[in-house]
Amino acid sequence: MKSRGFSLKPFQSDGLPPHLEITGDIRRSSNKLSIRYALSGPLAEVMLPALADIRLRKNRLWEETCFEFFLAPVNSEHYWEFNLSTSGHWNVYRFTSCREGMHEETAFTALPFSVLLNLSSLQLSLEVKLDKIVPADQALKVGISAVIKTINGSMTFWALTHPGPQADFHRRDAFIIDL
Repeated sequence: MKSRGFSLKPFQSDGLPPHLEITGDIRRSSNKLSIRYALSGPLAEVMLPALADIRLRKNRLWEETCFEFFLAPVNSEHYWEFNLSTSGHWNVYRFTSCREGMHEETAFTALPFSVLLNLSSLQLSLEVKLDKIVPADQALKVGISAVIKTINGSMTFWALTHPGPQADFHRRDAFIIDL
């Protein structure tokens, strides 16, 4: 089992609410990936989409508060982007190379994740089997990120690292966790 804790850093932004923190952990065991995000701080400043009665695959989730992670096989250009909304909506995209060849990954028909919310924290947890997209012995590079929309409409971008002059979650040099 490979396991790793993480703490996301905001890309520099004037619209950043004070005292927000995004931490979590990710692990891979028997080709099952588990990831947990914890958003803490003044959540009254964050625009959180309401929990949907029916959780659906949806596009453009990154236009609202959304938690994301990227999986890339080592020594390969293709990768997957997983989007998880606090509403329960989700999507998975496959790319042939950096921002190229994007299409919905049909190997997944649902992503069963939970969202727990209280006054000062939100936890989002997902467990997903990767057998449909990668073999268990395939080493992976992982990027973890989040888009946080504030109540004033500002978008803030969080990641493990921001290696470029702009927030860009698709950069391979931002996939810094080995699983």
